[in-house]
Amino acid sequence: MEMKNPVGWFEIYVNDIARAQKFYETVFEVTLTELVNPTPDEPLQMLAFPSDMKEFGCSGALVHMEGVKAGANSTIVYFSCADCGNEESRVVGANGTIFKSKMGIGEYGFISLVTDTEGNMIGLHSLK
Repeated sequence: MEMKNPVGWFEIYVNDIARAQKFYETVFEVTLTELVNPTPDEPLQMLAFPSDMKEFGCSGALVHMEGVKAGANSTIVYFSCADCGNEESRVVGANGTIFKSKMGIGEYGFISLVTDTEGNMIGLHSLK
């Protein structure tokens, strides 16, 4: 079986879920919703990004789990944007930092690399 669009879900681990929620809701102008803990014997909080199972791509969640520290990992989740410069413009006001400002990546469009309030680097991607 040939692999296509391999990401089916993502989780961004955070230390302070309320602070991280405010950052992501501000930058992306969305509302995150609480998910029921699927493993009740583990203390876990999850806030999901909006999703539509009929659309291309996947959703994911902010996760707070005892013993799992945020930041300094080697995976970057790229969020699709109409123009990544718009979301980038809200990062600093949401207490995040800009690592690499909007830059062209040839025929693949543009990206910005930013860091959230928990130390996680995320990517912003757009075609314009």
